[in-house]
Amino acid sequence: MPKLPGVNHLAAIKAFEKAGFHIERQGKHVIMSDGKRVVTIPRHNPIHAFTLAGIVKDAGLTIEEFKALL
Repeated sequence: MPKLPGVNHLAAIKAFEKAGFHIERQGKHVIMSDGKRVVTIPRHNPIHAFTLAGIVKDAGLTIEEFKALL
């Protein structure tokens, strides 16, 4: 798996919005959906690299695609 640095949760939310996701609800975590998939983003700064890699995989994106959206 390629390297993925820890990212601020706000930057991750913006990147997923560019990928077509929208915010469903917010609390301690931000729940986003694109109509088919649902991803949960923790409000941590930064989001741990392994956690973020799992979220990106659940969203159906590759690490390279996600990095391009940042």
